[in-house]
Amino acid sequence: MTQETLSTTYELTKILQKFGFRLLIDLFFIFLLLRFVYYKNHKRSDLFFTFFIFNIVIFLISFLLNRVDLSMGAAFGLFAVFSMLRYRTEDISIKDMSYLFLVIAIGLIAAVTKIKDTSDAYEYLFLAVINILIISSAYLFESNILFKKESAQLIYYEKIELIKPENKQALLNDLKERTGLNIHRISIGRIDFLKDIAHIKVYYYEA
Repeated sequence: MTQETLSTTYELTKILQKFGFRLLIDLFFIFLLLRFVYYKNHKRSDLFFTFFIFNIVIFLISFLLNRVDLSMGAAFGLFAVFSMLRYRTEDISIKDMSYLFLVIAIGLIAAVTKIKDTSDAYEYLFLAVINILIISSAYLFESNILFKKESAQLIYYEKIELIKPENKQALLNDLKERTGLNIHRISIGRIDFLKDIAHIKVYYYEA
């Protein structure tokens, strides 16, 4: 084998090694985030596929653009294709979108983070520390350590005479008795006097 061939093989092996280690770090911390923070608090597994696929695709694209020489036209074309993709869903909350942002950010950080004049081991350690900070922050804000977690439910209420301001306490007591929730505040939305129904949003703290 020529010197040029050996050099090319060495460079390719080094790139594949970095790719493998960074991908393992990425997937490990994504699993921790989704399994022990997201699922623990929201008990939803239907978005796991979306979160993992988004993370892996972002990681692959970012690693590719960071390591391979692409023309400017090809790079813009690649991102233009992804910009046309839309996820249309009827039931994705703001908090789910926040987790989607986190999995994209973790994939991007794992793919492109570099520290000059350091070894690969220090880069991997730095990536681990950054991911630990991200996951720790998510866990902290999902827990009751900083503040109580407030939840809300929309209720269709038929005792429309109780929505008057002077009957607020009676309305609150009735809602507590019916739902069994420790409701601490309410907000009255749309009122339908034809059907004698009011849309009431109740707020309560999770145990």
